[in-house]
Amino acid sequence: MKKVITYGTYDLFHQGHYNLLKRAKELGDYLIVGVTSDYFDKSRGKFNVHDSLMTRIENVKATGFADQIVVEEYFGQKIDDIKKYDVDIFTVGSDWKGHFDYLNEYCKVVYLERTKGISSTQIRNSHSIRLGIIGDEQILDRFLAELNYVSGIEPVGVFAADKDVSAVYKSTVAKEFTQYSTTDSLLSAVDAVYINVPLKVRPQYIKAALLQGKHVLTEFPFSSNYESAKELIDLALQKKLVLNEGLKTAYCPAFGKLISLVKSGQIGKVVSIEANFTQILGDNLRNQIRIAGGSMLSLGAYPLLAIFKLLGHDFKDAQFITHLENQIDTITRVTLTYPHAMATALVAINAKAEGDLVISGTKGYVYVPAPWWKTEYYEVRYENINRNAKYFYKFEGEGLRYEIVEFVRNIQDEQFDNLLLTKADMLAEAKVMEMREYGAHILRF
Repeated sequence: MKKVITYGTYDLFHQGHYNLLKRAKELGDYLIVGVTSDYFDKSRGKFNVHDSLMTRIENVKATGFADQIVVEEYFGQKIDDIKKYDVDIFTVGSDWKGHFDYLNEYCKVVYLERTKGISSTQIRNSHSIRLGIIGDEQILDRFLAELNYVSGIEPVGVFAADKDVSAVYKSTVAKEFTQYSTTDSLLSAVDAVYINVPLKVRPQYIKAALLQGKHVLTEFPFSSNYESAKELIDLALQKKLVLNEGLKTAYCPAFGKLISLVKSGQIGKVVSIEANFTQILGDNLRNQIRIAGGSMLSLGAYPLLAIFKLLGHDFKDAQFITHLENQIDTITRVTLTYPHAMATALVAINAKAEGDLVISGTKGYVYVPAPWWKTEYYEVRYENINRNAKYFYKFEGEGLRYEIVEFVRNIQDEQFDNLLLTKADMLAEAKVMEMREYGAHILRF
């Protein structure tokens, strides 16, 4: 019996996939199809796969060509699979010609002609979301660079008050990148907006976009006032629009795996969380204060994310210890007390401490070294050190591509409450920010 193996993502299954599988089947008697896992796709730079792994497997199965389906989860698996299943022929599309010649050492390699004029990328781009940008703060350069890694969304223009920024970005991010003179003119030309303006005016731009029926991705925090936050969230849900906060850690695959591991009970019941995020901004301090305010507004969303994901939003008390410089909190420690747990977060914009995350449980603890918010590596540690385990992940680029991919997916799937950063998470964040802003339980030094 001649065995054939092929691999693919099979996202947005189309005629080209069908034709390739049909030809692969004709090469032998038994066809094994490898379907890439979600994590493996991300690890090799495919961030905007639309269909879930199960959907992609079912689509391959429905063709009737696959005698066996395996999940491809790591680099080098092709060699392992060829050996394991005693494969005679490895085949993929001709767009990979030459790339897999090294497999000739293990079996025959055949490159099949692809169906011209169709691909998953073309399908995604055929319904591309027109993205407008409001604001031009420092992070915009990085945001636009990360946008290049995501298909299905295209920046078309910017509103940046009196600044001329269109020429800067036209050649680097889009053939056409128009600078609009008003927000209304920009909003009338786009499907969605990325809002990158100082916090004090952020809610008004978010509201304007939602009222005009536009999906919104905004820098964090989207509001430091609970009632304002609730109004914006209610408006987005009422109009069936996506309102996502650009907190990259929330969308990072490794962070999601960390949360799932802890919630599965691997370290027992969580009783304490300690999360730190500190920076010495130096010459950029004044500009950061202008954009977001002090340490809590600038960085507090990160540790609060970890706390809320593991302990929930129903804390009983919040206490703050803060140091003020010219009425701005440059370092703040917040302690949230829960019925059966406690959590502390240290944030600073003019002081430095170890930026790690420690999650303590009744059976063990998780240690995530600095910078924990990138979540590339963490350890699960126990009293019996022989049980300790280490986990390694890849954090791509600036991480902003993760939030953009999720934004696109939410729009396409009409998912208006993102599970990775829920509306309840966003409201709880605004509540804590407001408590700090208006002096609830604050000690100053």
